[in-house]
Amino acid sequence: MQPFELTIEHAAAAIAARTLSPVELVDSVLDRCEAVEQRLHAYVTVVADRARQDARRAEKEIREGLHRGPLHGIPYGLKDLFDVSGIPTTASSRVWADRVPDGDSTVATRLTAAGAILIGKTHTHEFAYGLLTPQTANPWHADAIAGGSSGGSAVAVAAGSALFALGTDTGGSIRIPAALNGMVGLKPTYGLVSRHGVAPLAWSLDHVGPIARTVRDTATVLSALAGHDPSDPASATAPAHSPAAHPAGPRGPRGLRGLRGLRGLRVGVPDTYYFDRVDPQVEAAVRETVDLLRELGAAVTPVKLPLVEHMEATQWGLMAPEASAVHEETLRAAPHLYGPDIRLLLEAGSQVSALDYLRAQRTRSLISEAWIRVFCGVDVLIAPTSPITAARRGQETVRWPDGVTETVTDAYVRLSSPANITGFPALSLPVGTDSAGLPIGAQLIAAPFSESVLFRVGTVIEEQRTDTGGPAGVPRTVAIHDSSDS
Repeated sequence: MQPFELTIEHAAAAIAARTLSPVELVDSVLDRCEAVEQRLHAYVTVVADRARQDARRAEKEIREGLHRGPLHGIPYGLKDLFDVSGIPTTASSRVWADRVPDGDSTVATRLTAAGAILIGKTHTHEFAYGLLTPQTANPWHADAIAGGSSGGSAVAVAAGSALFALGTDTGGSIRIPAALNGMVGLKPTYGLVSRHGVAPLAWSLDHVGPIARTVRDTATVLSALAGHDPSDPASATAPAHSPAAHPAGPRGPRGLRGLRGLRGLRVGVPDTYYFDRVDPQVEAAVRETVDLLRELGAAVTPVKLPLVEHMEATQWGLMAPEASAVHEETLRAAPHLYGPDIRLLLEAGSQVSALDYLRAQRTRSLISEAWIRVFCGVDVLIAPTSPITAARRGQETVRWPDGVTETVTDAYVRLSSPANITGFPALSLPVGTDSAGLPIGAQLIAAPFSESVLFRVGTVIEEQRTDTGGPAGVPRTVAIHDSSDS
């Protein structure tokens, strides 16, 4: 196994034991990046010289006894919405082609303090307003989309050109690309991770979170990111007794290992909405995971989720006008710089009335209040992350057996948006592949500030899977296929 194939957990252990240096790890990741980028285009910008300099500094600090923790010396990618001083933040758009910030986002500052090493900025669907990331290719299949809007982040981790990456999630944009690329993606509780210095899409729906190869790695990254930030008006302070106050558990990420039994855990399976219009292979993989949880002692019960018929209208009723407000001045001054799909969405959002926006806000409050009562009876919900696996490039619609046709975007956002509307934490993790070999993701949702519940259940699922192909349940780095191999 090459260093770029390691999880954070294994790389951190090797660095602490002095059997792997940060310099060796970063060199391996940069070499991998150079080998696959021509095919995948996960990155907008690679800062190789800076990364090697930071790796030498980390190696010196560790040698001198200054060890900053499990992320010290670990290379990562940042979605190209996060500001880092002196490095362009373009949002994968011509609108910001020349933008170079002079300050760091809060999460970049926290990762630097933890000793993590930035490899570069990863591609996003323009201004995160889409679920395709068209610049970036899926490493599992040359003709499949990467998913978005954090597609570059998910692909970088899947391909081994980062050990983890950060994304943003407004309607599923961390969880969907994580699912489509066989990775783990977390949308934390709204406000748990600061968005200061991160380009907004829709203020009341935006979340920042990690994509990694394992649940434990995701917990490790969240531990470095979480915490109140007065620079973000929506930043929350997790109650001291909350699981999110110690998201990786009382003993850190290693404390998650070995939780093979789930006796006493109450798992809810939605009996409507989340399994409506879902590919049969996706449904089968998720229901097999439900059976696994039952075998491990969890109490599984069907759950009727309230107000689901209002989800899609509420998501778009909030997101469209908020996004248009963000871009109002630039859209008026330079509409030609936006891609046609984004320009159309922004222009449409500007036509939403204040009355309709307030209706959406009121409906969101009713949904959140009703959903919190669901968690009086269950600890976690499990459902598909996405109703389909990675769509083919150029595919615009999905036609279901009942005759209903929906756009690929609507299909993806349909199952992910409820956690954005409510702000509840949601974790996507791989639970199998379809007949074409494309990954299938299951989604775990819990009550606010209950991230450790997601990590507990997700770790058990991960450790019990037999199809991961790597040591101790760790997925192998994805082999990169050319179109001739597909």
